[in-house]
Amino acid sequence: MKKIFLFFLVISIFNFLSAQSYTPTSQNLAARKWFGNAKFGLFIHWGPFSIPGDGEWVMQNRNITVKNYTRLMDFFNPEKFHAAQWVTMAKNAGMNYITLITRHHDGFSMWDTKYSDFNIMNTPYHKDIVKMMADECHKQGVKLFLYYSLLDWRRDDYSYWTGRTGQGTGRTVHGNWNNYIQFMENQLTELLTKYGEIGGIWFDGYWDQTAPEGAANRSPRVDWHLDEIYALIHKLQPQCLIGNNHHLDPFPGEDFQMFEQDLPGENKSGLSYQKPSALPLETCVTMNNSWGFNITDTSYKTPKQLIDLLVRANGYGANLLLNIGPMPNGVVQPEFRERLAYIGNWLHTYGVSIYNTTGGYIHPQKWGCITQKGDTMFVHVLSDSAAKIQLENFPYKKIEKAYLLKDNSAMQVQLEQNTLTISPIKMNGEPDEVIVVIYKK
Repeated sequence: MKKIFLFFLVISIFNFLSAQSYTPTSQNLAARKWFGNAKFGLFIHWGPFSIPGDGEWVMQNRNITVKNYTRLMDFFNPEKFHAAQWVTMAKNAGMNYITLITRHHDGFSMWDTKYSDFNIMNTPYHKDIVKMMADECHKQGVKLFLYYSLLDWRRDDYSYWTGRTGQGTGRTVHGNWNNYIQFMENQLTELLTKYGEIGGIWFDGYWDQTAPEGAANRSPRVDWHLDEIYALIHKLQPQCLIGNNHHLDPFPGEDFQMFEQDLPGENKSGLSYQKPSALPLETCVTMNNSWGFNITDTSYKTPKQLIDLLVRANGYGANLLLNIGPMPNGVVQPEFRERLAYIGNWLHTYGVSIYNTTGGYIHPQKWGCITQKGDTMFVHVLSDSAAKIQLENFPYKKIEKAYLLKDNSAMQVQLEQNTLTISPIKMNGEPDEVIVVIYKK
């Protein structure tokens, strides 16, 4: 028993030291910089789980057995899916990257994989979704990120008996965990060698093997081998960014930090106890209350609410990854398309205050937030109750000029005792009244 314990102790120390030794390459650092400037991306939750119309967790929520869930593969036939339309839609919305579900917790692979029969090529559709999206993203100049679930509700070699979910899918065999790790590495190798340049890998499901969010001890119950998985990714594509939705502080080897249904540091959803790090940040948000297609969820956020999310995320220095859950036939619902078009139109005028900016010298406030670039500050007024704005502890000595971004009309500003006052503020029906302040340091 002591020998076994010492063996695992040595392995753990080796893995820890290996992970700690990660040094980003110049390609990776350049990709991080690009990502930090990109500001806006499209999340796509889509697969056979869309068929029941009850969200992407339908297998877990209804305790559908592996045998019965597998039948969804036989009638997943999205004949109205057009990759060019999806990528064009994202591009017209002002989005610079797309994060596509390649394999969710249900274990279905959306590409032509050799390592699982539960994949898109064994459906009536019989076409490689990942390839079509990758080809179109490369053609239109949109970066493609790939979502990949570490969790699997279907496979026997996933350690479901120690997990928090997937207990009701009828599995009884306790498979070999190392086989599961090898399976994931094989699939990730396919994704990173068959589809050209990939912007990043977006992991999810790590939390399945930890105590719930907010618990004092959230150490994993299994060895995820993240050090070797991350090393494999960076070896195959050094520029490829790694993010992991584990709801914890970033691990060595990760290149960006994400927050689920939350702006960085706010934790209104109860999932984001982690603190924002120095890595590039991203917040992922749904347009209604569902990630995957949910036929009864009509609680769509208004265009104004979505503009607020985009602007406030940028005020924290974070990207917004905005989700759609297309229908099983491959059609994106008009509610999603209309809102994306609205944001795209808004960005035609106000994009200069979003792209290539940093978060403001103060965090977002009730009235709105700040983004900055060079000697320019963009004051985003999001509340129509703000008659004037006072920026205390203003770090710059002199104001050159101030004006409305939409029409260049002059704004009244006063800088006294390190407080900048802007007034009067009139929203005039705008979702965000952007005031440009040019200053001298």
